[in-house]
Amino acid sequence: VVLVESGGGVAQAGDSLRLSCVGTGDIFSSRVMGWFRQAPGKEREFVAAITWSNGNTYYSDSAKGRFTISGENDRKTIHLQMNNLKSEDTGVYLCAAGRYAYYRRYDGDEPYDWWGQGTQVNVSS
Repeated sequence: VVLVESGGGVAQAGDSLRLSCVGTGDIFSSRVMGWFRQAPGKEREFVAAITWSNGNTYYSDSAKGRFTISGENDRKTIHLQMNNLKSEDTGVYLCAAGRYAYYRRYDGDEPYDWWGQGTQVNVSS
């Protein structure tokens, strides 16, 4: 499985960006896809996830109310709509996918088997 992210760029605080991730290869074996981000000098952190079987979505506290994760019917493409961006949203946004969706939580690394290279988001205040 190869995951390719797109849609990153430079934005000002309050702006919106929409990230996309497309999976190729055996992506149809994935049961969950999600977004993480890594800011300079910080650890990677969970942003949002979606499970394909029931469409359930999961968000970090910082993403709730501002970001929306969605998946397309092809089950290989997800998006992250980011509204009201803040400077602290700056970082590399990575797409992830996992084979199983039996986890109670999706905010750690364990549920994910594949990772993309990331797309850079820079938000200036």
